[in-house]
Amino acid sequence: MKKLVFILMAFLTLLLGRAGDSSLYAMDIECVGAATQIVKGSDTTFVFRDEIHLKSNIGDVDWYRADGTLYASNTDEIYPDEGCYYVNDSHFCVQLYAGIPDLDFTVETSCENTILRVTGDILSRAHTYSLSYNALAWNTEAWVDSAVTMTGDLKATILLPPLYGPTPITLCYDPDLRSALGLDSACVVVDLALEDIKAVKMELTSLATTRGTEGEKSNEKNRPSSQTLIAGSEYSGPLEVAFYSNATPGAMFYKWSIYKSTEKIVTRNDPDIRYTFSDPGSYRVVCSVNNAECTSDSSEVVINISESYLAVPNVFTPNGDGKNDEFRVAYRSLKEFHCWVYNRWGKLVFEWADPAKGWDGTINGRPAPEGAYFYVVRALGTDAPANASYSAKAVYNKKKLNADESVIGIYQLSGDINLIRGRK
Repeated sequence: MKKLVFILMAFLTLLLGRAGDSSLYAMDIECVGAATQIVKGSDTTFVFRDEIHLKSNIGDVDWYRADGTLYASNTDEIYPDEGCYYVNDSHFCVQLYAGIPDLDFTVETSCENTILRVTGDILSRAHTYSLSYNALAWNTEAWVDSAVTMTGDLKATILLPPLYGPTPITLCYDPDLRSALGLDSACVVVDLALEDIKAVKMELTSLATTRGTEGEKSNEKNRPSSQTLIAGSEYSGPLEVAFYSNATPGAMFYKWSIYKSTEKIVTRNDPDIRYTFSDPGSYRVVCSVNNAECTSDSSEVVINISESYLAVPNVFTPNGDGKNDEFRVAYRSLKEFHCWVYNRWGKLVFEWADPAKGWDGTINGRPAPEGAYFYVVRALGTDAPANASYSAKAVYNKKKLNADESVIGIYQLSGDINLIRGRK
């Protein structure tokens, strides 16, 4: 007695067959009518659209069922029931595809994954599936829909990654096989609404407030060249930064924590926050988002604020060549600043209170004469004592000027600045 063990397959080799089509063979057997075959190794299954009709290519033969019992004797054609058969050494199964029931599936979402559960007789009769849905993907600025397609063997459970936003899920069975048989697609769509989504995710980003006008060359050390911060870099304070959680739609609650060293100094519960880093030191910014069921913790952002610094040049060349055209100080981490410039007779010719700016070498809109001018600078760094201050007025008297910088963060400087125009 000859027996056959058949495994209905994972991946399909699909060929469209008609009556007399020699491409559909299981050795000595040919399909008659609209059919296709599925081949896995030495196992062959013929799938028919309307009627199961087989023909022998070697004349009249005896047809046997898989259990060894005789099905038909001495004939070259049969119209058998669904099942498995053999002729000589040709083993095969036949199946009528028109009898496959409708597809039905449900979706279960969780924090870790998404599960599709397929039910019914479809599991024993269909072979493969194709699946499509939209997944949220981060594109460095926002969450956008990204089309996802999957294929595989149809089974009771299909596992997907967690979903972070509403999306239709379209599941089709045997798409290639049905196309080969001339059948319409067999698909079911389940629409996941926002209330069905459980998983949450975030992408923490930050934006710094930069000093100076757009396009202005900055004389401040460690100031971000653009508004987007890079975690871990050292910056000049005070630095105002906006932080954005960029959470997926399922997020309901937010928790921000800002640490200076190991001490927590700020806790907030808004989707986005803004904070000014003034004192020197290392800060960690951490955010988590969650809903009633799921939590997503962000990776931390580290911001280092440097100690204050102030340096004054002794010459500038306002000749319009774009190089050293203004009298500016070099600085970092200043919270207060004022500079006065006097001519040789002690007359105030210019003053300013923004360290990012400077004197362009003009007096009342006209070029100032070349030569030496006298400056007075008073400034406080972010690391100055809390009660530190300076007078907002300066008197041109070199003997009374205090140039003592012994106190950290307090700058009281004076000296000569030489204006040389030269050639452009």
